Amino acid sequence: VQLQASGGGLVQAGGSLRLSCAASGRAFSGYVMGWFRQAPGKEREFVAGITWSGGIIDYADSVKGRFTISRDSAKNTVYLQMNSLKPEDTAVYYCATKWGGIVPTPHAYDYWGQGTQVTVSS
Repeated sequence: VQLQASGGGLVQAGGSLRLSCAASGRAFSGYVMGWFRQAPGKEREFVAGITWSGGIIDYADSVKGRFTISRDSAKNTVYLQMNSLKPEDTAVYYCATKWGGIVPTPHAYDYWGQGTQVTVSS
């Protein structure tokens, strides 16, 4: 399994970015895709998750109403649309996948992408 995250960058507060995570290496039916982030000096934290069927979605409270997770099954790609970005959203963002349900615990995820840096300036 390979996950390739992209789309990070530098944006001003209030701006938007869309992250992509291209998945390959197996069929992902029954899997969930999660987005996590890790700021300097902080633990990796859950941002959003989606079942590969798209039927179940979950968000961290800190991003609800601002971020939207979605997937394109035909392209084997999961997206994270991030709007109304704040300086506290600055972090390296990772996509990850696991079998079964969405959980916010990083250690539960088996495969990880390489991370993409998101920097929000004030």
